Amino acid sequence: MTRWTFVTAFIMCLLVSSIGAFPLMVHAAEAAADKAPKAVIKTKFGDMEIVLFPDKAPNHVQNFVKLAKSGYYNGTIFHRIIPGFMIQGGDPNTKDPKKPETYGMGGPSEKLKAEFNDTPHRRGIVSMARTNDPNSAGSQFFIVVKDSNFLDGQYTVFGEVVKGMEVADKIVSLPRNARDLPNERVEITVNVE
Repeated sequence: MTRWTFVTAFIMCLLVSSIGAFPLMVHAAEAAADKAPKAVIKTKFGDMEIVLFPDKAPNHVQNFVKLAKSGYYNGTIFHRIIPGFMIQGGDPNTKDPKKPETYGMGGPSEKLKAEFNDTPHRRGIVSMARTNDPNSAGSQFFIVVKDSNFLDGQYTVFGEVVKGMEVADKIVSLPRNARDLPNERVEITVNVE
């Protein structure tokens, strides 16, 4: 066997073994997704199931789960919708329909430090809203309805919608006012598993 024949045979063995391992890698990824914490956002248009990413943003996931389990998000609305971009919710101020001028300004007193990661802001990604200060996230989050890679590395991705993106599409298409507030209230309830 010549040296080149040996090298070629070795490369072929590597390819065959890696191709054979591919289904195992896929099953391992599916098993990891099955074990990841999940949340369900319920709306009058249907439910959105979210897989959370504790390996990418542990403090943001912990905060979201804690707030959801306490009922913090229940009765809040998606208060900012921008077609071709995202829907935003999670502001406790939105529970009061008589104070829309305060929408977008509410949240817990405790703020989170940024946990920027390598997950791109593609359609379905759930990321934390914040002020100009990268370490100012609290409870408000947004769901990306169209790839928005200009946000990468500037906002903390902490989950992804795996079922129900058609619900986000319905919400983002609602008539809205000049402040991007939907004319129709879309209240949410968040459950976590």
